Amino acid sequence: MIALEAAAFAVMLLLAYLAGSIPFGLLVGKIFYHVDVREHGSGNTGTTNVFRVLGKKAGIAVFACDMLKGYIPAVIAAYFFDPWFAIFIAAAPVVGHMYSVFLKGSGGKGVATGAAVVLALVPLAFGIIIVVWVLLILTTRYVSLASLVATFLVPVLVIAFDDPLPYEIAAVLVTVVIFWAHRANIRRLFQGTENRVKLPWSHDSSALAGGGGS
Repeated sequence: MIALEAAAFAVMLLLAYLAGSIPFGLLVGKIFYHVDVREHGSGNTGTTNVFRVLGKKAGIAVFACDMLKGYIPAVIAAYFFDPWFAIFIAAAPVVGHMYSVFLKGSGGKGVATGAAVVLALVPLAFGIIIVVWVLLILTTRYVSLASLVATFLVPVLVIAFDDPLPYEIAAVLVTVVIFWAHRANIRRLFQGTENRVKLPWSHDSSALAGGGGS
């Protein structure tokens, strides 16, 4: 039985990573728009850069796909595996998105996929975080700042709600990884050179149709 469980864990971990590695931003750009998003904007394949380069429809489609590839493995992991095993499976799509085997180790910044994992494992925390994220987008128009604050809130809320210890440890570790991936955005935020998202009612011609995070 132990060997069977170990095999199931190993298979699920690999599948979760491979699912996360699927570069939907690149696929949508090349198949439907004949554009390689890596050659434009921030140069990564994440949701925000797709919004910036390809527009709203493409951005929404990639956002949904990036969410699903994090949500489905996390739900399966939480239902079938012990929390200590589940956290590795749930984190695998985020790692895959950021360091895709199909993109030779490059990718997006893990925010959408990571948000889906939070939704699957700790939905109450997700509800609070998404409200904060939206408010920060509306008030600051910095996608990267909103994403960083939302990411920071994950371990804070998971610990505050006394969720299982494995979830708390995973939340801290994933937060560190995502902050590291956003180090260039953090530098630009401090320098005042980070791009702001262009809201539909915004008249700021200097704003880009996207922010720095993805």
